[in-house]
Amino acid sequence: MDADFWHGKWAKNEIGFHESAANPLLVRHFPALGLTDGARVFVPLCGKTLDIPWLLDKGHPVVGVELSPLAVEQLFNELGVDPDITPCGPLRRYSAPDLDIYLGDFFALSADRLGPVDATYDRAALVALPEPMRERYAAHLRTITKSAPQLLICFEYEPQLMAGPPFPIFADEVARHYRDHYKVSLLSSEEIPGGFKGKIPAKESVWRLA
Repeated sequence: MDADFWHGKWAKNEIGFHESAANPLLVRHFPALGLTDGARVFVPLCGKTLDIPWLLDKGHPVVGVELSPLAVEQLFNELGVDPDITPCGPLRRYSAPDLDIYLGDFFALSADRLGPVDATYDRAALVALPEPMRERYAAHLRTITKSAPQLLICFEYEPQLMAGPPFPIFADEVARHYRDHYKVSLLSSEEIPGGFKGKIPAKESVWRLA
């Protein structure tokens, strides 16, 4: 997907991917990462997810990257925080206590700009990208996080039934992207009640990459 696609989604408020509470799979499986208090968590393609305040409430500093300025502005507005905004090369950094969000292209984010992270939480990044971009995404993510552990959430459904995003990602693809760099473990795989978007039989799978 190109940048205009996502800018259009936010401009039209077509953000069905945005949840009204912290993701229950994050809440259930986050302890599997075994992080210590104060561990810094990276959330790629973060939007204005309520997973961020959940992580902050658990005492974890958060760093994210997001393409849409509307999403970043709404995130800080909903947190009730006025961020400091500074240019960082092709990106802009929005900062508040324990929170840094980079506005711009994920692939422009370097390890130096990102800084040390203890884990990645990927609920909406890998699944948002078409197949040709996912290998590049996974490689860049490994590079900038220095292969930090991950909690990865994916959808599984028959691709001919729906044009993504979000795109279906099956176990063989997760393995292809990550097995040479991580121990990959399936934590859960459950049918989505009523199907995906109430229409399509689908599963939601949670992976730990250690």
